[in-house]
Amino acid sequence: MGKPFLSIEGGRPLRGVVAASGNKNAALPMLAAALLTEQPVILDNLPRIGDVETMLQIAEQLGASIDRDPEGRRVTMITKRIASSEIPRELCSQLRAGVLFAAPLLHRTGRAAMPPPGGDVIGKRRLDSHLQGLTAMGVEVKLDGQFSFEVDRRPHGADIFLAEASVTGTEQLMLAAVLADGVTTIRNAACEPHVEALGEMLLAMGARIDGNGTPTLTVTGVESLHGARCKVVSDHTEAGSFLALAAATGGEVTVTDIVPAHYRMTAQVFAKLGIELEFGGDWVRCGPDQERRVAPDFAGGIPVVDDGIWPQFPSDLMSVAIVMATQMNGTVLFFEKMYESRMYFVDRLIAMGANAVICDPHRVVVVGPARLHPIELSSPDIRAGIGLLGGALCATGKSLIRNVHLIDRGYERIEHKLRRLGAKIQREE
Repeated sequence: MGKPFLSIEGGRPLRGVVAASGNKNAALPMLAAALLTEQPVILDNLPRIGDVETMLQIAEQLGASIDRDPEGRRVTMITKRIASSEIPRELCSQLRAGVLFAAPLLHRTGRAAMPPPGGDVIGKRRLDSHLQGLTAMGVEVKLDGQFSFEVDRRPHGADIFLAEASVTGTEQLMLAAVLADGVTTIRNAACEPHVEALGEMLLAMGARIDGNGTPTLTVTGVESLHGARCKVVSDHTEAGSFLALAAATGGEVTVTDIVPAHYRMTAQVFAKLGIELEFGGDWVRCGPDQERRVAPDFAGGIPVVDDGIWPQFPSDLMSVAIVMATQMNGTVLFFEKMYESRMYFVDRLIAMGANAVICDPHRVVVVGPARLHPIELSSPDIRAGIGLLGGALCATGKSLIRNVHLIDRGYERIEHKLRRLGAKIQREE
């Protein structure tokens, strides 16, 4: 059997209603947090994606007993004892979030060991915030082919200022601080919805956290945490991707089960590209009959779409926004500030007929609309993969996308959801 790939017959507008899946970037730290207690932890609304499966496999090898419902969206985790303090190299190399097991293992066993984590190759994704923060809390950190973490008793409180508002760095220190001795203050903390969701889970488990969802977190360590039942928040990146694909194909899609407040900057970027989003209590809609014309800035110049830390436009939506711009009327400059390799996928779009110029590793100019033609290509990472899939949906003819397992890491049953929206797409081998 060969490796699976996606076959797409493009040129069909997406139309219909789709429910947002659970947030990948919330689910992963929540799975790590479940190891902080011996009591049962129940997580609902887990997305059925590759990264969640990898985290569950790591948790099982570390000693967690995991019971899943038939649909795979609810798991019950019980970790009576830690079977190993070392994360297997093969599993850790598959995703970056494996590093988040460090703090739970330190609390349960006093040590943790793991190889450098893997994940998408989109640029340097340093672990400095993890290492400096844990060191400030009394953890001894060594790097000799793998990371080793040790603490004599338990981490102690500290006043920590993060040099960058790292999402996983903030999450790691939250996991370390909730059972630490004393008070930990985390300044310049990341504020993304998935970081806040981790905080809500820890609070439900008995943690003491002030300022959850803000740039300054004050965590007072407690002696122990208890079990809890929590629901994974919906994935604003997945929802934003479906909205962008609907706009790019000239379609009409409503995404349900969302939190409208998570889309404030996304709505502004869509408006720059000539697409107005509509919101209800728990839904967002890309409607028909859009202007599809890029709006110049106030001085009449070329508008700029750039990303940044929350609440700015998410880097994870840059790829689909670029694809969307290829089908709009006008010129846009995209400025990727977070990762120096995020824009490399644009070469494939140019090969499909996109009118784009790669200025440097961080900036791309797109002039639309462009008539895209089908192509055979490989997905380089999760977000570029969904962007190239969007290009294939716009192209007239049959495209093939390989390395589909990378898209599967972040998007649940992508071909099934797209078929429900009218796409002609099949997974083949």
